[in-house]
Amino acid sequence: MAEKNSKFHYAWIILIALSIIVGIGKGAINNSAGLFLPGVTDDLGIGMGKLTLYFSVSAVVTMIFLPIGGKLMAKYDTRYIIVLGIILQAGAFALFGLMSNVWGWYVLAIPLAMGGVFITVIVGPVVINQWFKSRNGLALGILSAAGGLFGAIAQPIAASLIVNLGWRLAYIALGVAAIVIIVPIALLLIKRSPQAHGVQPYGAADRAVETDDGSEQEEEVEEGIDVAVAKKSSALYMLMLFFFFVTSIASFSMHIPKHLENLGFDVTFSGNVMSGYMIGILIGSLILGYLVDKLGSKTTAVGTMIVGIFAIGTLILANQNAVMIIISVAVFGLISSSIGIIAPALTTSLFGKKAYSEIYSTASMGLAISSIVALPVYGFIYDAFNSYVPVLYAIIVMLIVNIVCVYLAFANQKKLVEEGHWTK
Repeated sequence: MAEKNSKFHYAWIILIALSIIVGIGKGAINNSAGLFLPGVTDDLGIGMGKLTLYFSVSAVVTMIFLPIGGKLMAKYDTRYIIVLGIILQAGAFALFGLMSNVWGWYVLAIPLAMGGVFITVIVGPVVINQWFKSRNGLALGILSAAGGLFGAIAQPIAASLIVNLGWRLAYIALGVAAIVIIVPIALLLIKRSPQAHGVQPYGAADRAVETDDGSEQEEEVEEGIDVAVAKKSSALYMLMLFFFFVTSIASFSMHIPKHLENLGFDVTFSGNVMSGYMIGILIGSLILGYLVDKLGSKTTAVGTMIVGIFAIGTLILANQNAVMIIISVAVFGLISSSIGIIAPALTTSLFGKKAYSEIYSTASMGLAISSIVALPVYGFIYDAFNSYVPVLYAIIVMLIVNIVCVYLAFANQKKLVEEGHWTK
């Protein structure tokens, strides 16, 4: 218990380790996947549509495996879950380099998605909730910002590997490197819980009591709503809708370059705009983390959705005004940041930490469903209207619906608390 009263808390080491783990899982593996598509389709003679179906397979597996992953996280040692997760995710990614038929991508998308559930969706929010009683929002903000930073670093590295080694060796190099880096970090730096490391969570009140043998023992008991009660509540369904819509909104970023091309801008300008978008994610992550701590998740969520309405409205009005486009897309990056910060924070505020991993993974099914639906729907709308303007108006509607979802979720949560369902 010697570390309990020291100025530096081990929770910050946990956050650094998580930032590397999640950053590599998202940046080096997930975010670089699109860079391989042209080379694979050209070399193997596979249609782009057929190859990218593996993303849909991955999204379906993610949706199915999320609740299972939440239960496993609650039951087993976090370190071993991380090791298993990166072996599945990065191992499948590396094996893509050995495939010569499109069916290889479809089959390997299964372990890729199962591992990704742990590494890119569940581990970060769950472990941060274990280790941070205060500054939780800041920790989530730093984690989200680190993901964006690793993504920005990994893209040129992955592109260089593809050019110099070919897509097969690039797949293998990235996958193996991710495993080699993450496994020792997980085993050496991640701890099962603060209590297992001999400290209380960061910001927790000193609750240590002396036992009969003179040793100290923690009296840390998590409070919240049982998972069985949560699954029957409208608050959980409102949270799932929030996950669905905020992910759908953020996924429009994949279509921004095409929208700009449709407005008459070249690829260079689109690249600069997307750089502004990444900067928006980085800065937005830190801002949202700070606001969650200071204002609470409810106020921050509503405020972010309002800012999103402003960003999309400005993008519609901007037409061919380059400055307005850059500003609106950068601000839009705030919405992408909210997936990793506001959504987990809302889960904690609504249901507490008693059954956090199971409830959060259940709510995250909205994210998985959105990954299946939103991207192709936006494409079909563009095909029908030869414009993304109808999509932008639809996004404004989704932002408004999300504000309603937040208020309805907290209204139901208040009722659950009054009925005595918030327990230790």
